[in-house]
Amino acid sequence: MSEPIKTPAWISEFEQRGVAIIPGVLDDALIQPVIDEISAWVDQRAQVLFKRGEITDLHLEAPFQTRYGLLYKQSAKMQNGLDLMYSRGSAMFNFLHNKALLDVMQSLVGPDISCNPIQHLRAKPPIDFETHKGPGFHNVSWHQDVGVMMAEAEASNIVTCWIPLVDATGENGCMQAMPGLEPKKYIRHIAGVDTTIDPALLPEIEPVSLPCKKGDLVLLNRFTPHCSTPNQTTDCRWSLDCRFQTTGHHTGRTAHPAFSVRGAPSDQFPAMDYQDWCDAWINAFENPRGEAGHRFE
Repeated sequence: MSEPIKTPAWISEFEQRGVAIIPGVLDDALIQPVIDEISAWVDQRAQVLFKRGEITDLHLEAPFQTRYGLLYKQSAKMQNGLDLMYSRGSAMFNFLHNKALLDVMQSLVGPDISCNPIQHLRAKPPIDFETHKGPGFHNVSWHQDVGVMMAEAEASNIVTCWIPLVDATGENGCMQAMPGLEPKKYIRHIAGVDTTIDPALLPEIEPVSLPCKKGDLVLLNRFTPHCSTPNQTTDCRWSLDCRFQTTGHHTGRTAHPAFSVRGAPSDQFPAMDYQDWCDAWINAFENPRGEAGHRFE
């Protein structure tokens, strides 16, 4: 008689708490090409600003963890064009298809997996280098991911996969989450410097910190409240937040391209090669249509 198939503990944790950390999923061979590509982008951007006289020190010898912060300290324009949908690197596109990542996603969304268009590359510089030290893209307020999607996506099976490219600690700004939200539903969000849960409706759940190491995966369901914390170190905290979903479910962003990464594609979720992906994002920006806003109701 065959042994019963055991459900990994992280699946049960994710289903019960809406958040789970899976250690050591991604090895350096998968992550390093992305880091190399980001490093090349940072250097190119720095050279442009240097020629304009907007930065005076290129910090050519600084390592990946510190160089961006040192450049950003001289000019916040370093961040312009960095995000994933603008920089559109081929190594990043390949990374979104890697087997180790998709095997985890398949356990949660099924065999037909699409890459949701809400994707970000985040470089969190030291808080001492920030002119604005409050909430924003680098220090995100309490929110649910369902709050940055159209209401039609509330029933979609969309999983956030937060990926540290360097170790994320309490000191350099790891995430915090409120696990075990019940019932699992949208909480009204309000607009401010960033999108945040209405403070009067913030759940009375003790937050937990989510420190993790390079190569770990942090998984969040779309209802779990979470935020990020300030970077109190002199290094930069690099991370990706990617979202994968069951193919065919509403993406929550009809203005931006989704694409199939495993299983059966469809007209709405086509299989794309790298050039298709670049063209789709360029077309989305040059010929805007559909919805890409946050949810306030």
